[in-house]
Amino acid sequence: MSKRRIAITMGDPAGIGAEIIVKAFAQEDIYKICNPVVIGDRAVIKEVIKTINIDFDPDNIEILNLNEVKNPSKLHKGKPSEESGRASFSYIRKAVELYRLGIVEAIVTAPITKIALKMAGLPWIGHTDMLASLTNVEDYAMAFYSEPLKLILATIHVPLKDVPYLIKKEKVIKSIFFGQKACEMLQIENPRIAISGLNPHAGEDGIMGREEIDEIMPAVKEARSLGINVSGPYPADSIFWRASKGEFDMIVAMYHDQGLAPFKLLAFDKGVNFTVGLPFIRTSPDHGTAYDIAWQGKANPASLIEAIKLAARMVL
Repeated sequence: MSKRRIAITMGDPAGIGAEIIVKAFAQEDIYKICNPVVIGDRAVIKEVIKTINIDFDPDNIEILNLNEVKNPSKLHKGKPSEESGRASFSYIRKAVELYRLGIVEAIVTAPITKIALKMAGLPWIGHTDMLASLTNVEDYAMAFYSEPLKLILATIHVPLKDVPYLIKKEKVIKSIFFGQKACEMLQIENPRIAISGLNPHAGEDGIMGREEIDEIMPAVKEARSLGINVSGPYPADSIFWRASKGEFDMIVAMYHDQGLAPFKLLAFDKGVNFTVGLPFIRTSPDHGTAYDIAWQGKANPASLIEAIKLAARMVL
C-alpha cells in the first residue's frame, strides 16, 4: 500500500512548531507511515536547528518554503506578533490549496495562537474556524483522540457564562452526530457514545439545573430513535473515568474545559486534536505554541508525532 502524502504546517514561527517538527523528523519512523511535506519557512527551520543545537540536516525535510519570516534572527521568539500571525495563516492557506489541487491527502497543523492572529488583523480565533472558513464549511466540531479517552465538544471557545444558553436540543443532537462521525473516522465499529451533563450530578432531576431535562435528554432520545447508540446525560465527575476504563467509545462534553481537563490529565503528551466536518483529514497536537519554552530545546514532539500517525491512519 502506498504511503499517503501529508502536509504539515509549521504553526506560529515564534512558538514551538519548528522545534517539534525538527524533533519529529529526526525519528525515521515518520517516513515509514507517510510522505510528509512541511509548509513553512526553511530559514526558520535552519535557525531553530542552530539555536537549540540539534544534530539534524534540514535537507532531510521536504519543505515548501513560503519565506514569510524575512529575518529569523530578528523574530520575536516566544512572543506573538503581527509577523508570526500572518505567517501562521499563510502556511494554513497554502496547505488547503495543496489539498484542493490533489497534492496532499491530509493536513497536520502545528500550534498557532489567537493573539498573533488578532495582531495580524485576522478574524479567526484558531485553526478550526479558520479551516472551516477557508473551505466554506458551516457545520463542524472539535474532537480529541487518545488511547484512553476520545471526546467531542458541544461548545468550543466561548466564555463559560455563555455555555448554558448554547446548550439547546438541536446543538446537542448535532454534536451526537459529529461524535458518530468522529468514531467512523477513527474506524470504531458500533460505537458507544455517552453524553455528559452540564450541571453538577447532571442536574439531579432538576434540583441543580434543568438543561439536562429540557435540552440534553430530549436530544439523546431523538438520536436513539435514529439508530445511534447514545446514552446519558451522565455526571461529568464520573463519565470520563468510566470511558477511560472502556465503557464508552466517545464522549460528548458540553464545554471546553469540562472535556479537555480530564483529557489532558490522561494524555497530555500524546493527545491529538482533529476536526470533524471538513472535506479533508486535519489533525493537530493537543497543545499550544508554548511561548514560555519556545526556541529553548525543551519542547516534546510526542503529540505532533501522534497527530501525524493518526492522520496517516485516517486516510487509509
